[in-house]
Amino acid sequence: MELDERKKKILKSIIANYLETGEPVGSRTISKYTDLNLSSATIRNEMADLEELGYIVQPHTSAGRIPTDKGYRFYVDNLMEEKEEVEEVKSSLLERVDRMELLLKQVAKVLAYNTNYATMVTAPKYNKTVKFIQLSQVDIDNLLAVIVVEGNIVKNQLIRVNVELANEDILKFNILLNTFLQGASLEDINIEMIQTMKNQAGEYEGILDHIFKGIVEAIHEAKELEIYTSGATNILKYPELGDISKTSELLEKFEDKTELSHILEETAGKDDNDTGIQVYIGDETPVQNMQDCSLVTATYKMPEGATGTIGIIGPKRMDYKKVVNTLKNLTVELDDIFKKGKEVNTDGN
Repeated sequence: MELDERKKKILKSIIANYLETGEPVGSRTISKYTDLNLSSATIRNEMADLEELGYIVQPHTSAGRIPTDKGYRFYVDNLMEEKEEVEEVKSSLLERVDRMELLLKQVAKVLAYNTNYATMVTAPKYNKTVKFIQLSQVDIDNLLAVIVVEGNIVKNQLIRVNVELANEDILKFNILLNTFLQGASLEDINIEMIQTMKNQAGEYEGILDHIFKGIVEAIHEAKELEIYTSGATNILKYPELGDISKTSELLEKFEDKTELSHILEETAGKDDNDTGIQVYIGDETPVQNMQDCSLVTATYKMPEGATGTIGIIGPKRMDYKKVVNTLKNLTVELDDIFKKGKEVNTDGN
């Protein structure tokens, strides 16, 4: 059943009031809150319909209503469809720094302070493709394979060989490797490709197994995410997240960088709207024990194609409008920093 305009206005009013107060909302409050000029009785009837449709729920018999996950989803989807201009940044959120690590720590800290929620930011993540492979002779028994993947992650793999290779053989091997593997991702290296390369390598096919091992290790190293967090204790400010056992579990997950990397990897690239921002509410969040929370993520991009993720965790009654606009402003500012030659040093040196 599609909501008519009256139900939409009442639902938005309930959600807006609950976001602000954290208290169940009654019909009398809504009658003062909207411009519908409806009686409390009429509003109660509409609220009963909204409850039946699953948008709101009455936590206690004598209490008002609070939004359900479905209600929040309606509110957020309508918010994301609004074409209002992003508020102009009055002053720079970020100070000039010369190292990526310092910049991203600053991003997490500023967001936690401005929003009063918990925040996390990943370092730029490069495409996990092979850039270059170079074989060279170390001695009669050993070759050195230098494998470079996107992000300039370098893996040196020492390969023991049972036959002596001439310089011409090594040159042919380098040509073979780079012809097939340059620009390839781990997903591209399939059984058919490996078999074709082994056929062309002839008696030296055993060397390929060692090289593939090095490629997998180098790509896995490139996949490891550096994550910066701030504002974990902000979670304690919201009564609905006050259950000690649940809050402890949530804080533990927030401190577990491996868990956070899984969360952010699952959400990365899923920005299916033109804002580049995703909102996960309650059970939609990609991790257990976050059913009472919402997660809002945004993607920032480096000029050379690397991407990173910014995430904000708060209660389901978070100020979505403020969070979304803050993330829009922040990604614009980061884009400006990177594009105007103010890029920070990404290698941490």
